[in-house]
Amino acid sequence: MAKTSFAIDAYLRHLTIERGMAKNTILAYRRDLGIYSQFLEDRGIEDVSRVTELVIRDFSQYLVLTKGLVASSVARVLAAVRGLHKFLLLESMVETDVSASVKPPKAPKRLPKAISVSEIETLLKASGPDPDDSGGLAGDLIRVRDRAILELLYATGARVSEVVNIDLDDLVDPEIIRLFGKGSKERIVPVGKYAQAALQAYLVRVRPGLAILSKGTPALFLNQRGTRLSRQSIWQIISDAAHAAKFEKEVSPHTFRHSFATHLLEGGADVRVVQELLGHASVATTQIYTLVTVDALREIYASSHPRAQR
Repeated sequence: MAKTSFAIDAYLRHLTIERGMAKNTILAYRRDLGIYSQFLEDRGIEDVSRVTELVIRDFSQYLVLTKGLVASSVARVLAAVRGLHKFLLLESMVETDVSASVKPPKAPKRLPKAISVSEIETLLKASGPDPDDSGGLAGDLIRVRDRAILELLYATGARVSEVVNIDLDDLVDPEIIRLFGKGSKERIVPVGKYAQAALQAYLVRVRPGLAILSKGTPALFLNQRGTRLSRQSIWQIISDAAHAAKFEKEVSPHTFRHSFATHLLEGGADVRVVQELLGHASVATTQIYTLVTVDALREIYASSHPRAQR
């Protein structure tokens, strides 16, 4: 017999101490399990031993119908609930894992949103001066940094979290950069000539002046206080570039990642090479981009072939 609140606290301690999960992850688990706890309380279930498989299935429906959560959010909450019940079984606090056979709803397959090469070029031009434009480089130094960030995002397909965590030592040489992805998994990614030139302009003309504003940091990209740039700042940089370019589409750091992958595949790159560059653990994750290129082929075929339409 174990009160739900006691069981949840025990599970969160386990995640913190024995699994060593990050503080933000623990907070997310606590929030999701709080929804579950309230659901059980509203139904008069105070002890986790009284929870049945049907109760958890009802909870899954409750998340969709009452809370209005999308499939991916339901899957996240249920993952926390399933983790809790598995822990309770291992700790002999319950006799069976009643959550084991409850599967989250399948999320609809959404194609990643890529933009065209010309749209990428427009965004890059709007973000800051061309590295070959000596007059422009001398004008607005912060925008020199912004151009380098966007060039790097598109050149490498890096996640925004990977870009903000790049240190100077991760610049292996002008043509190669080291990135640390999910789970701190390291990968080496080539950097194209345009991004190389933009990075060099930033490193020579901008970063030294920013670095002296603080006690020194290994971070590659610095803010105007001389400390590591945040993810939110990069979102804002992209938003400003989109506004300057008069874009009506929504653009995010992931737009650059999606476009990087899509344009490589359209150019003939092997899907497993793109998988390696993106840092995907499974090629199945990368293959969703092939659906984008197939759709593009269909569209071109339908509009170009004389006997494609009746």
